[in-house]
Amino acid sequence: MLWTIGKVAVPWIVRQGVDRGIEAEPPDIGEIRFWGLMVLLAGAGSAIFAGARRYMAFREARRTEADLRDQIFAQIQRLHFAYHDRTQAGQLMSRGNTDLQQVQQFVVMIPVTISNALTVLLVTVLLVVIDPILTLFALGSLPVVNVLGKRFSTRLFPNVMRIQEESAQLASVVDESVQGVRVVKGFGAEPAQSTKLETEAEDVYDAAMDASYVRARYLPAIELMPNVGLIAVLAYGGHQVMNDELTLGTLVSFNLYVVLLIQPLRMLGMIIAQAQRAAAAGDRVAEVLSTAPRIVDPAHPRQLPSKGPALGHVQFEAVDFSYADGTPVLRELQLDVPAGQSIALVGATGSGKSTIARLLPRFYDVDGGRILLDGVDVREAPLAELRRAVGIVFEDTFLFSASIAANIAFADPDAPQEQIERAARLAGAHDFIVELPLGYHTEIGERGFSLSGGQRQRIAIARAILADPRVLILDDATSSVDPTKEHEIRDALGEVMQGRTTIVIAHRPATIALADRVALLGDGRIVATGTHDELLATSEAYRTVLAAIERDVEAGEEVRL
Repeated sequence: MLWTIGKVAVPWIVRQGVDRGIEAEPPDIGEIRFWGLMVLLAGAGSAIFAGARRYMAFREARRTEADLRDQIFAQIQRLHFAYHDRTQAGQLMSRGNTDLQQVQQFVVMIPVTISNALTVLLVTVLLVVIDPILTLFALGSLPVVNVLGKRFSTRLFPNVMRIQEESAQLASVVDESVQGVRVVKGFGAEPAQSTKLETEAEDVYDAAMDASYVRARYLPAIELMPNVGLIAVLAYGGHQVMNDELTLGTLVSFNLYVVLLIQPLRMLGMIIAQAQRAAAAGDRVAEVLSTAPRIVDPAHPRQLPSKGPALGHVQFEAVDFSYADGTPVLRELQLDVPAGQSIALVGATGSGKSTIARLLPRFYDVDGGRILLDGVDVREAPLAELRRAVGIVFEDTFLFSASIAANIAFADPDAPQEQIERAARLAGAHDFIVELPLGYHTEIGERGFSLSGGQRQRIAIARAILADPRVLILDDATSSVDPTKEHEIRDALGEVMQGRTTIVIAHRPATIALADRVALLGDGRIVATGTHDELLATSEAYRTVLAAIERDVEAGEEVRL
């Protein structure tokens, strides 16, 4: 407001200087100097306040962007697995970066927009006070500008939304290509990915050109109309001065006021365009923020028991489950794993073994039945407490770009070095870690690809061990381990599993044999249970599945060799 007042004051000061100094008889040099100094002071004050306005605008815009980014990140962390199953990472990255930048750029313009509106209001009032008829000539183009602005906004929004969506698709292709660069190179698919990228880039280009065409149609007209008003003012006002109906200073100040109107009206198109981009980006950001997480803490949580003779009793009671496509995966599944016991889940591909591992820590909610951990329905337990109680080693190992020690201590960053090394020894990882140049302080790079698959999996096992869960789930945790080293990890796992409830999803018979019991899955149900030897002797279905597993393992080893 102070910036605007300083700016609007200049034409009035110039009017005084012209009428009292230049037009005086004789010209008064003292008045000219005084009012010249006033112009300098008003301009300096306006400049100072302009700097303060700019700083405050960027401060608020960046704070808005940072707050929204924090909210989006927290929301992404809260959202359920099913949401991430169907949403591309590139789409989320685009919302957290490109879209937020558009919002930030709009927030920066809010003080300018307010100032422009205030300038137009003050100048219009002053023009009417000076000469109502001259004001009609000056502002006669405003209704046309208003109509053009509305049409411009209506036609621009769909194109801007398309740009944002196509940019997100482009980001998804880039993200997949970077994350899967080893697969791309392994299959020599660089040309195919480049073609896909070119297609998406062309779509962005086409959308941007459509938006540019709309701008090219409307912005020149919006910028031209205020200048038409200036021509009318010069023509009519000049005649008034020559007829002594208007002082020269008044005409000069009037023209300066009209010039002050040109910039705000010229910026109108830019403000509309930026507002449309921000609106499109805001819709996409709001789509993420307004998505309700399906897996949340219960309204009245029940704490898991922390004391007792044995912790880790797992029960699946008549559990039904299907993923988003509606195909049933589990049907009336019954499974009871007493505390401290280990059980191996065996079955053909797609029989639901990994689904069981994901239901226990409540990555998904069951469709029917219930899952109990130490007598508490997992849907009634606090999520953080439940997931601390259930540790998982996934088949697809993910390590972070950090040191080996930080990856092992992921669940407890403050864990002492002794605990980190103990977990690594139990997982069979200590020996290869100490041989690395910096030992436990070695940075392993993105996703840990500087290590072998077996080394990554052993670090993941150590990470789960250090978390000290009451239930440990090993989802095919030895699949990437070299057969010559597998016995070392099996020995380590045997020690880790001792006295701890463990669910083992395994394809190798030697790993299956580590468990106290084996449960055979078929058609979404437990069709047989017993020890490994008992099922070999009594279950034809078990022998068939095991034979198929052995063939797959042998084929995999041949490929590896």
